[in-house]
Amino acid sequence: MHMTSFRRTLVRIGVVALVTGSAGTVAASTSYAGDRATITKQAWGRTADGVAVDRYTLTANGMRVRILTYGGILQSIETPDRRGKSANVTLGFDNLRDYETKSPYFGSITGRYANRIAKGQFTLDGVGYQLPINNDPNSLHGGTVGFDKHVWAATPATTSDGVSLRLRLTSPDGDQGYPGALTTTVTYTLTHNRAIRMDYLATTSKPTIVNLTNHAYFNLAGEGSGTIDGHKLFLNASRYTPVDSTLIPTGAIDRVAGTPMDFREATAIGARNRDGFAQLLIGRGYDHNWVLDRRDKTHTRLETAARATDPRSGRQLTVRTTEPGIQFYGGNFLDGTLVGTGGRMYRQGDGFALETQHYPDSPNHANFPSTVLRPGQTYRTTTVYQFGVAR
Repeated sequence: MHMTSFRRTLVRIGVVALVTGSAGTVAASTSYAGDRATITKQAWGRTADGVAVDRYTLTANGMRVRILTYGGILQSIETPDRRGKSANVTLGFDNLRDYETKSPYFGSITGRYANRIAKGQFTLDGVGYQLPINNDPNSLHGGTVGFDKHVWAATPATTSDGVSLRLRLTSPDGDQGYPGALTTTVTYTLTHNRAIRMDYLATTSKPTIVNLTNHAYFNLAGEGSGTIDGHKLFLNASRYTPVDSTLIPTGAIDRVAGTPMDFREATAIGARNRDGFAQLLIGRGYDHNWVLDRRDKTHTRLETAARATDPRSGRQLTVRTTEPGIQFYGGNFLDGTLVGTGGRMYRQGDGFALETQHYPDSPNHANFPSTVLRPGQTYRTTTVYQFGVAR
């Protein structure tokens, strides 16, 4: 688990400035050829426990991204279509209380262990551990109070690529049943080439397991605009990990060829999800981990994992990562009970997630890549959401 460097050469024509404005405090701004990037801060309420939450707004090259210190949530991502018209392309809420009480992990940092662990149990160095069961009969996304339910400390900054927000959280030894005090830093950078880069770092005081990701739901036609069935999806994966009736991997690593799990050629998301394929019946659609066809086996380089395109707007999302796997989730459990930022209900298939990761339940499968982190080691992964327009 390593992080790679990703830099662009840009001509700087301005200086970093600290100013104030009506939207809040401008934490930092910097100018480059043809583009001025800014990051602003505003109060966004308090949690039920009284902890203050801030919202940061990052802008660069026609994109605007809003991030909450609660859960490290990507609350909105505004990016232009082929005609230059911007829209928010990620699902979420317009208020803090819904994130606290209703959210299916919209836009959040998930951890300590993203995805599922069977029966909430694992053994490390001969010692057994029990995690909370919050997705019966399994543990999901770190337990009942995972990283998505904490307020992170935030530090804004400028970089050679754009503007960034560094979020930091320390999870104490025994938190949610996990061993070791885990100190985690996640840095979001909005770059001048319309990308959101996410750099994850973690260290531990005791041997533990860790698997971090972001759980943004996307609809490239615009949040609240309806089904994503017509989106074209490419996954750079010739294999996937089939699951049992509780969505836990069986341990097998199967080939996608000849099945609806094959997205090696860009295919409409809704083209085959009602074909009666056994794995899609289990998950009520797509909710599986794909094994990425990586050239770099050291996981130190960014490689393309997925690409999604909305034919109507022309918007395109390319996901690059250092991780070995990606969870494609088709919004199968959205049921019309949640009302999003645009005031519209979210129904089944109104958004999709592409969660870069190590495999679900890895601690219980010796043939899966290890998620063990030990004292003196540093967990490092990077994922980039690159936005653009299909040509």
